[in-house]
Amino acid sequence: MSESKKRTTPKNDQKLGLSYHALADASRRSMLQRLSRGPASVSELARPLRISLPAVVQHVQVLENSGLIISEKIGRVRMCRIELNTLQRSEKWLTDRTAVFLKNTEK
Repeated sequence: MSESKKRTTPKNDQKLGLSYHALADASRRSMLQRLSRGPASVSELARPLRISLPAVVQHVQVLENSGLIISEKIGRVRMCRIELNTLQRSEKWLTDRTAVFLKNTEK
């Protein structure tokens, strides 16, 4: 079965939903945009945002639970990086749906 013809399983559907939920927030998208340049500490992610550090930590947790980022503690600093596979799966799902939509509207 081709990749685009695979059935969506409830587990995959849930992961996809978590990804899009995480992407729905402007602060989290801003964090991902910063992480696209490379790993960053939570403090560094917080710097340009006008929200409290505890709120930034909550956003990081949402991004981590969605699988869009991975964080690890190095000494006293929590470092974050993008998990590219999850981002690519989210993009592929949207690209596949767009292709189907365009094909159907051409009829």
